Amino acid sequence: MIGIGAWKQRLPQPGEALPGRAEEMPLRNRHHVLGAPLRDAFEGLSRVQFGMGCFWGAERKFWSLPGVATTAVGYAGGATPNPTYREVCSGQTGHAEVVLVVYDAAKLPFATLLKAFWENHDPTQGMRQGNDVGTQYRSVVHCDSQDQYAQALHSRDAFGQRLREAGLGDITTDIVFPAPTFFYAEDEHQQYLSKNPAGYCGLGGTGVSCPVGIAG
Repeated sequence: MIGIGAWKQRLPQPGEALPGRAEEMPLRNRHHVLGAPLRDAFEGLSRVQFGMGCFWGAERKFWSLPGVATTAVGYAGGATPNPTYREVCSGQTGHAEVVLVVYDAAKLPFATLLKAFWENHDPTQGMRQGNDVGTQYRSVVHCDSQDQYAQALHSRDAFGQRLREAGLGDITTDIVFPAPTFFYAEDEHQQYLSKNPAGYCGLGGTGVSCPVGIAG
């Protein structure tokens, strides 16, 4: 998960991406922490994808929030169907490492998820996050509804002002609606830091607060 070289800073052009495969990754359909299914657990619930660098640490930021039903890590926003971790790390799929968050909107406002997202990484770094360098580490919000999209844009503008006041750069986060296809990562990556408590986590925020409510 450590830095992969600054030369992997360019998304593949049309025709350059790896072909991938039709088969989904084998997956044990049980969350290591929550005990909930990873697939097919979405009836009556909301979902969103967040990319904020290494997905190992990013997933841990969300599974403990009250109102989150399940989380999973995977790949989205590129061109290669059902890619492997190695393929994504090559920079030849175009995908970002993302966390799928499935939540009960009646118990957990989307603004609270946005606060966790903005405060737990540096959204000004482009195709990297700290020592992790490459297109798969870019900051993204993939929205599942028009309301999520509007809130995410509003929060980006408000938090961006806070960052500029703190002397930091402009936000480079891609905010997308509708959300692109989510491809589940290999089973070994799911809830990685629960399975490996001493595992690598390169996530770090800017220290700038993003108050709940700016997204509303």
